[in-house]
Amino acid sequence: MANSIKLEVITPSKLFYKGDVEIVICRTLSGEEGFMANHAWACKLLDIGDLWIQEAGQTEFKRAAIAGGYVDVKDSIIIYTDAAEWSGDIDMERALSQKESAQAFLEAAGKADTSDPKEIAKAKVELAKAVTRMNVAKGNSRRKK
Repeated sequence: MANSIKLEVITPSKLFYKGDVEIVICRTLSGEEGFMANHAWACKLLDIGDLWIQEAGQTEFKRAAIAGGYVDVKDSIIIYTDAAEWSGDIDMERALSQKESAQAFLEAAGKADTSDPKEIAKAKVELAKAVTRMNVAKGNSRRKK
């Protein structure tokens, strides 16, 4: 068995995940990165995206959608995120509704000269979250071991 490291994924409302993992892969602001036991110390900002967890002794990955945050890697890995959701727990109808709502807002904002830049940025974030949640729920992935 490969070396393992303790992982915690923490949201404002709960401890989403705690366990020993062989690798965790997440999307940082500079792209997807993997973290394992004996990794050099790192503290990186996370983008909205997939979270891949390979638990110690397993060959398959657990998959979740996360809403950005940051990862702190030392003698353990701690991920702090605003929201995390397992692929099987994602409500596709709700995600689709959120995606359509954000797209409609952005289309209308593109036609209006008076749109608030903060509201546009917020809609873009909501769109990214919805698309990520839908992709995770559908199992759209490239990651297999």
